[in-house]
Amino acid sequence: MLEEVNLTIGKGTLTAIVGPNGSGKTTLIKSLLGLVHIDRGEITIDGRKVNGDCAYRKEIGYMPQIARYPENLKVRELLGMLKDLRGVREGLDEELVEQLEIGREMEKPLRTLSGGTRQKVGAVIAFLFNPKLMILDEPTAALDPVSSSRLKDKIVAENRKGKTVLLTSHNMNEIEELSEQIVFLLEGRIYFQGLIADLKRQSGEQNLERAVAALMRGARP
Repeated sequence: MLEEVNLTIGKGTLTAIVGPNGSGKTTLIKSLLGLVHIDRGEITIDGRKVNGDCAYRKEIGYMPQIARYPENLKVRELLGMLKDLRGVREGLDEELVEQLEIGREMEKPLRTLSGGTRQKVGAVIAFLFNPKLMILDEPTAALDPVSSSRLKDKIVAENRKGKTVLLTSHNMNEIEELSEQIVFLLEGRIYFQGLIADLKRQSGEQNLERAVAALMRGARP
């Protein structure tokens, strides 16, 4: 459950959302995606209130940590189905199909894929329709080092084009590599939002993991 969350994400920024398990990260993401109903307050994207509106979701690319797809479909069929549902066949971003070597998996049923390959498919889908806002939940958790590096390069490249990126990760080194902005959640409340450099300065720690740990200790009674 989220409590009194007041969060502003600047357009074109790359922001990491961190916090221990049960801190509210998943609820926050689901709220932004319109998958849970918020009791009060409002969500505004690009200056437009989107509470109860579904159309804005077309502007979001979402990569879940654990993706659920129809098990009987082949990868090629899944991508084709999504393109048909969107009614879009041109101007697609399929760069990750080659970079993550998904081409060789296209004729395989999703039920036969490993966790890492499923995550690669999720990454391809998240970027496919050139969204303005990307929400990436533990995007490299199950990836091998080569695929992880390629996906991180893609994330940075799209952010530099002006796309807004929100990501969650338990890997503090990855967060430092990708992001300058950080939001720390604990028990449904935001205890810090701002620059990673400011969090380090505030905590007196040079290491992000230690800075976050210090913040957690200070936030808990």
